[in-house]
Amino acid sequence: MTREEKSQVIEELTAQLADHANIYLTDISGLNAGNTSDLRRACFKANVKLNVVKNTLLTKAMEASDKDFGELPTVLKGNTSVMYAETGNAPAKVIKNFRKKSDKPLLKGAFIEEAIYIGDDQLDTLVDIKSREELIGEIVTLLQSPAKNVISALKSGGGTLAGIIKTLSEKEG
Repeated sequence: MTREEKSQVIEELTAQLADHANIYLTDISGLNAGNTSDLRRACFKANVKLNVVKNTLLTKAMEASDKDFGELPTVLKGNTSVMYAETGNAPAKVIKNFRKKSDKPLLKGAFIEEAIYIGDDQLDTLVDIKSREELIGEIVTLLQSPAKNVISALKSGGGTLAGIIKTLSEKEG
């Protein structure tokens, strides 16, 4: 690979790192062609991009990036594949489901919305991370709950001011 080709790859990797808030580093070495194809298919279905990268080029891309990857470059040893996703827990779910049939991929580390996770033992933690949409749904549900109580109180009191005050005082007591 020429110097120009390397710098081109580093630029592309830096752009990929900038475009994605959720980045997983995995080891898929030892998977045969069929299993690798199955993993790629599972990633595609989960809207996860999977790329095999050279550690030195990824390290340089991380250094060139505006993001702070902390200790993450230290896990770049051996074979490395990068998973990019919109949802923080999608790659973790793909890995966990795939591991029911195989002992790979191994999680080396992850960068999830500014947070850094190092090591395969973090997989269960990453699976449990809620997506942005799930969190928004929970917040909306929590916000609707008090409003529903007020509306039901208004309806049950007959709509008069005295009825509303009576109903609200009974709910507190």
